[in-house]
Amino acid sequence: MVSVISHVDTGHDDMIHDAQMDYYGTRLATCSSDRSVKIFEVKGAKQTLLADLREHEGPVWQVAWAHPMYGTILASCSYDRKVIIWQEDGHTWRKIHEYANHDSSVNSVCWAPHEHGLVLACASSDGTVSVLTYTSVHTWEAKKITNAHTIGCNAVSWAPAVASGSADGTARTGAVQRLVTGGCDTYVKIWRLDSASGNWVEETRLEGHSNWVRDVAWAPSIGLPRSIIASCSQDRRVIIWTSDAATGQWQPQELHTFDDVIWHLSWSVTGNILAVSGGDNKVSLWKESLEGHWVCLSDSAKSQGGNEQRTL
Repeated sequence: MVSVISHVDTGHDDMIHDAQMDYYGTRLATCSSDRSVKIFEVKGAKQTLLADLREHEGPVWQVAWAHPMYGTILASCSYDRKVIIWQEDGHTWRKIHEYANHDSSVNSVCWAPHEHGLVLACASSDGTVSVLTYTSVHTWEAKKITNAHTIGCNAVSWAPAVASGSADGTARTGAVQRLVTGGCDTYVKIWRLDSASGNWVEETRLEGHSNWVRDVAWAPSIGLPRSIIASCSQDRRVIIWTSDAATGQWQPQELHTFDDVIWHLSWSVTGNILAVSGGDNKVSLWKESLEGHWVCLSDSAKSQGGNEQRTL
């Protein structure tokens, strides 16, 4: 069952849009319409506020932790069209980079697998995706996928660092860089970094949703010769896209049609359990059965006696 083991009084003055634990599960970052990013140390049921970051000038939609091999680094994106990268220096958090080259709200940020280096993808309502790469001290190189989605891009997620053509699904340095995006044009698109030109090219366009795609999540690799992507939409549906290594073709399977808009998706670290959350403030967990069907393991409404959970 999904159950609430603790409540965090974040002190945010407005709606919370995202909350992310770090790699070790000891730090929690939250962001809100009150324009702030807050960082907490979490020890059991006790939370201690470590930082209250207020450089954004609009609602902050999403936060993302970088892999700890690069230090304690957090990225945030906002309606103010900015992406800010923060770093902890001793016991002080500071802004180490600000990217303000989008023409509209930046809706999603996602760090690449650490094998690719310190690389951040940013999806914007202006329809483009920016890829920021740390090249040297205090220097970030930016590349854009222009016209990634008409009307706007809502979400971005990286593929695991799996070597191209790898039958065992193992992660290796030098693996092809891929990412998946979801947009207001109802498409889910897969992009590949072309090693010859250095440009991002559209590899596959997946059609299945009938309304805005709100989130996409590429499942971690667990050694199987296939790739899995989950997408959710304004159409209240979650679709599981599976690609077989032998054919390379993506096959859709509808997970479920929900009672409300689905906003967010998140895979477990083993890539076999999917968490789904939507406009009804419920969280459900899904797992693929041995027969290939996706079954609901639990949802927050049932585990809490039908009470919706809003508390962070």
